Amino acid sequence: MSGTTTNSPRDTIRASEVPPGLRGVVVTSTTLGDVRGEEGFYHYREYSAVDLAETRSLEDVWFLFVEGRLPDAEERAAFVEEVAPLRRLPAELLAVLPAIAGSSRGDLLAGLRAALSLAGAVRGVRPLWDSSGEQRRADALWVAAVTPTILAALYRLGVGLEPLEPRQGLSAAANWLYQVTGEEPAEHEVAAINRYLVSTVDHGFNASTFTGRVVASTGADLVAAVVAAVGAFSGPLHGGAPDRALDALDEIGSPDRIDGWVRGRVQAGDRIMGFGHPVYRTADPRAVMLRRTALELGGDLADFAVRVEARVVELLAELKPERRLHANVEFYAGVVMELCGLPRAMFTPTFATSRVIGWCANLLEQAGESSIIRPAARYVGPPAPVPVPA
Repeated sequence: MSGTTTNSPRDTIRASEVPPGLRGVVVTSTTLGDVRGEEGFYHYREYSAVDLAETRSLEDVWFLFVEGRLPDAEERAAFVEEVAPLRRLPAELLAVLPAIAGSSRGDLLAGLRAALSLAGAVRGVRPLWDSSGEQRRADALWVAAVTPTILAALYRLGVGLEPLEPRQGLSAAANWLYQVTGEEPAEHEVAAINRYLVSTVDHGFNASTFTGRVVASTGADLVAAVVAAVGAFSGPLHGGAPDRALDALDEIGSPDRIDGWVRGRVQAGDRIMGFGHPVYRTADPRAVMLRRTALELGGDLADFAVRVEARVVELLAELKPERRLHANVEFYAGVVMELCGLPRAMFTPTFATSRVIGWCANLLEQAGESSIIRPAARYVGPPAPVPVPA
């Protein structure tokens, strides 16, 4: 019809309204797992993530994310043997780690970004676009294996200690505790940290995972995508909260101060770290499991944390009745790590040592796609065009 126009598919897409933060918008398909927030449930491939955390090692779950199935005993042994040498740092990186540790001034995730970039250059990591599936897998295993060693070394250098080589015969969880503290950990500490690590390998299309996949969609190298994910992860609204949640317990101090502390924070408009989640509308299953773990470890801190959690949930229901706020993974993560002897500076880095496995699995999956991720933005500035001033 004369005088009418038709919208192109791209115009239709531009006109689509999406919620802030892309909340609930499906951007791709994945075989790695899902988070069912209304049910308080999440899974890795076909298995409950909590069940895996309570029954399997981090190495088993790492194999699951790489190979798509849980290993048998022979496959597990071969996988452990394959990744063990990948944990060692190249000499070129070891030579500059003291400078990185000094210049990052205790910001271990900033140090990790610098160290990983250098390590990737030393290794000669090629763009995903130019790499074979076999090479991509090898690079992904290497990045996930070397990340804990880098973080432990940066921490020890930052506090005036020598870095420690990973030890043969120790599990991933035990090696992490050993390389940070310098002491061979007790079995109950290893079991608790293993649960935490397994429970945090992956969690849907969170901010860091999505960031990494966006970079991978450009065909960039895997290290570049992981470094970008680390940048997103470092924010206090994402990975940077376990130590802040424990700081809150310190601020409260005693049961008689809980109510006043919570009411003061809510009235000031401050966020109570360790409570609320953008996906879960019921209890965070990771927090539920880690609460049990904290109580198994025992002690006054665990008992106090449980008491604080119960009262904070009651008060938030009263003060913010329009929202259902529960403890999230960060609240009990800090308690468990504190009870296992990890310094608070290592809480978020501990989270990163497991999540890098999930990032790498997502990046390998994204590398199989052929389209770059390129969303649109709605322009809300001054009308255009206007004449450029003389």
